[in-house]
Amino acid sequence: MAPIAVDPPVAAPVISKKKWTPVAAIKEITNTGPDGYNKDIEEGGDNPASYPKYLPRWSKGVSLPPLEPFEYVERGKFADPSFPNLLKEGVTVDDITPIMGAEVRGVQLSQLNDAGKDELALLVAQKRVLAFRDQDFAELPLQSAVDYVAYYGRLHVHPSSPTPTGFPQIHLIHRSQGDKTAGVLFKGRNNSVSWHSDVTYEKQPPGITFLYVLDCPPVGGDTLYIDAAAAYRRLSPAFQKRLHGLKAVHSGFEQAANAKSSGGESRRAPISTIHPLVRTHPATGEKILFYNPQFVRQIVGMKKEESDYLLNFLNMHMALSQDIQCRPRWRPGTVVVWDNRVTSHTAIVDWTTGDRRHLARITPQAEIPYETPWRLEEGDEDEDLE
Repeated sequence: MAPIAVDPPVAAPVISKKKWTPVAAIKEITNTGPDGYNKDIEEGGDNPASYPKYLPRWSKGVSLPPLEPFEYVERGKFADPSFPNLLKEGVTVDDITPIMGAEVRGVQLSQLNDAGKDELALLVAQKRVLAFRDQDFAELPLQSAVDYVAYYGRLHVHPSSPTPTGFPQIHLIHRSQGDKTAGVLFKGRNNSVSWHSDVTYEKQPPGITFLYVLDCPPVGGDTLYIDAAAAYRRLSPAFQKRLHGLKAVHSGFEQAANAKSSGGESRRAPISTIHPLVRTHPATGEKILFYNPQFVRQIVGMKKEESDYLLNFLNMHMALSQDIQCRPRWRPGTVVVWDNRVTSHTAIVDWTTGDRRHLARITPQAEIPYETPWRLEEGDEDEDLE
């Protein structure tokens, strides 16, 4: 089979010479908790949280300004493709599937030098998802974890999620010990799958992302990923060509409304942003189907029925493509690093034991999504499409 043809790596358009605000300069959000001290959440009864410094606090009455554009630097463009600083002797990389994902052992992320961090950015772009085992990341001081990930770009402060006290750059996913909300979920839904790429309504959505486990059930609660570049390549050349030039509306209004209706807050005014439906990765040159059902609402220039018809097809394309998905299993000491630009993901609510599921995510923003022209890939024989 002919090799996959990709566009050569290109630089993302420079949008501003203004440097992004350093992490230390971001105003601290004081979290008070809407209900005050909650003994079940804070102490966990007989099963307290393993990392109480990561327990969620909710802000009250905090208003964040709109995000300003910043100049993004793609670290993967500086990487040595032989990975001498990341994949040293003794490191094992076991593919999860033939298409995407790998488990890595023998690397301590916290000890990587800058060259190793650049190589990590490139390897994640290539593998999509990397599960690093036996990590000390959760043991680091919170400021050290934040500073580490800030190497990859300005850290996103989520407008409506709880955070550890004093660290608004850390997004928390937390189901407390004994949580029973899964039963409520399945009274109104048949499954827990909700495909998305994080906060794509932002003008500069995330790139490389760090998610690390603090507590997890012995079995279940995994995160499922799909390769959005493979999803694009699976489409016929004629369909690929039709998608090029189309743009979609990514909306954050529904997320803000859901936060308020569930007793939370939206700390930043919600926005919607128009992005290309097919984007290009700045490090690999690959074309990516940049779509996710959680945030995409409309294809620009199409009537509602036409837009819905196309979006429903893309929904089914993702849902049925188990052969371009991977499901790394959460284990204590695991850090999963993925590239939000070239993947979508969903949590899986499938455990009924009541065990705590507690994860922390640190999310650098990346470039403004951009599109390079469609071209017939090497190996395709449909010359009529030229």
